[in-house]
Amino acid sequence: MPHSTQPISSTPESDDKDSLIRNLAEELKKLTSRIQAVKGSKGIKGLNYEDLCIQPDVELPEGYKSPKFEMFDGIGDLRVHLRAYCDKLIGVGKDERIRMKLFMRSLKGDDLSWYISQDPKKWSNWIGMASDFMDRFRFNTENVLDVFYIKNLKKKPTETFPEYATRWRSEAAKVRPTLEEEQMNKFFVWAQDPQYYEQLMLIESHKFFDIIKLGERIEEGIKSDKIQALIDNKIIVTKEPAPNVRHNPLPEHKGGGVDMIEIDDDWDPEGSIGLITEGDDPKKPIVTFNPIIV
Repeated sequence: MPHSTQPISSTPESDDKDSLIRNLAEELKKLTSRIQAVKGSKGIKGLNYEDLCIQPDVELPEGYKSPKFEMFDGIGDLRVHLRAYCDKLIGVGKDERIRMKLFMRSLKGDDLSWYISQDPKKWSNWIGMASDFMDRFRFNTENVLDVFYIKNLKKKPTETFPEYATRWRSEAAKVRPTLEEEQMNKFFVWAQDPQYYEQLMLIESHKFFDIIKLGERIEEGIKSDKIQALIDNKIIVTKEPAPNVRHNPLPEHKGGGVDMIEIDDDWDPEGSIGLITEGDDPKKPIVTFNPIIV
């Protein structure tokens, strides 16, 4: 009688083991493929020159030396920056591809980070790139400074007067429409505290440099508590037709009180005052003032 072979039936446990082995083999195959891909790859996708560079096919003219651009850091007038940038592109500015290629060299900080994060392939021309730049930082343009701001821009306790004046002048240059020199002087004087304003208003029509120098002297007088000495010694000169005894006290006269004041017949604002006390003989003026600032 022939011997018949009976098929061996599989159990659930053996099926699970076979499935697990197949899955492990498949995962191992995938992992091996990934390792081989990394080893054989020329680089991570997106790091090629063509992927990173704006206008990768554009080469600068032989011998061209890139100028030193004014750097934009998110503060200031966008149009002014674009104009200053284009003005530097002497000889190559008409080629918009070079204009686009070099633009990132005029940015820094967060603005440069924004620019680098963009897909350079989305900009097919200069207008598109410049428009995105304007839209990104439009807040800076729409919030330009006005006259009200600079008229209320006060000196910080930690600033010297020249430092304050320099900062104020820098901020005033951002006002739109642009201020004339005379307007700047007037608004600067208006921004001062009373102890400065009363003296600076007399020379607001002078050059800004003269206003700074007088402000510096007033500051020195305030710091040393000798502002009255500056007035008495004519370092600060007021435009009064005659000596103001009430506001400009006479120097203390030793040996008694002042009985009279002798004034020359031809006295003028730059003349002198003599002091006469009991027992003195009338004498010519003994104190002469030589004004430094007019």
